Amino acid sequence: MTPPVRIACFGEMLLRLAAPRGKRLSEADALRVYVGGAEANVAIGLAHLGAPSTMITVLPDNPLGDLVLAELRRHAVETSAVRRAEGRMGLYFLERGAGARPARVVYDRQDSAFCRALSAEQPWATLLEGCDWLHVSGITAALGTAACAAVLAAVHTAHELRLGVSFDCNYRPSLWQGRAAQAGPLLAGIAAHAEVLFASEYDLALLLGQPAPTQSTPDSFARAARAAFKHFSNLRQVACTFRLERGSDEQALLAASVTRDGEFRSGTHELRGIVERIGSGDAFAAGLLYGLRSGFDPQHTVEFAAAAASVKHSLGTDFSQATAEELEAVLRGGSALVR
Repeated sequence: MTPPVRIACFGEMLLRLAAPRGKRLSEADALRVYVGGAEANVAIGLAHLGAPSTMITVLPDNPLGDLVLAELRRHAVETSAVRRAEGRMGLYFLERGAGARPARVVYDRQDSAFCRALSAEQPWATLLEGCDWLHVSGITAALGTAACAAVLAAVHTAHELRLGVSFDCNYRPSLWQGRAAQAGPLLAGIAAHAEVLFASEYDLALLLGQPAPTQSTPDSFARAARAAFKHFSNLRQVACTFRLERGSDEQALLAASVTRDGEFRSGTHELRGIVERIGSGDAFAAGLLYGLRSGFDPQHTVEFAAAAASVKHSLGTDFSQATAEELEAVLRGGSALVR
């Protein structure tokens, strides 16, 4: 597997509107605005770690699009592949959890400028110029037929150009309503082009057309990953995080990575006083890709990625702003988060 140098991330960007802590969306008298989107979170996380990243997306040609574009540039993400088009900005609304009450997300992204402008007939070779790796997620494929065709065309072109491909399955049933039966085959078509797959054991069962497991452990995940290697010939690594939830603001997290040569697990990170969980999986993906780029050995790569996911919980933004030096300090025991 050739280490990535400049990583392109393709997907829709969103604005998160969050209710104040302790208030439901139905009673919120103010909403705070955050820039996000799964793939953009990875691009920004990579940039803060010191890895060059490029964002490929479509933003509305209005002030909200201006806001999002400025945020990408503020975090040193390359934006020459960002297009502007008519339409609206995709939104999602967050009601934060507390105690036994879980968080709640409400999406409002239908008919966004991103979805309206997409098709398989994008100039992918041009958009990917100067990059040697492409990162995509299943969230984009869930947005509709045109968006799914665009992701498939992007990974197919990347494969033809001998670029590395990483795919975060990120299956969310709420986004596949009315198309749930199509999700497994469509996501498997994308995964077939990936060298690195971010997927839980539940995601792997979906991709392989198998019944969902009743529970998942690092051992059962490793068995599922080995089954995925038999099914997807391009695949070289499967990784995911595990968390033990003790409440909305206290959890424990560890990560597992399986390659064709072995199995690797991180230490356990105790998360107390969680500020924001959103984007922790994207921080994990950015950390693992950075580890591959930096030539870390497989054990250090999964430790580094788990530290990235852990530290993200202390940040209120959708994306991680942790530096590589900060994460290495965590791994040396410089944070009370790690035991």
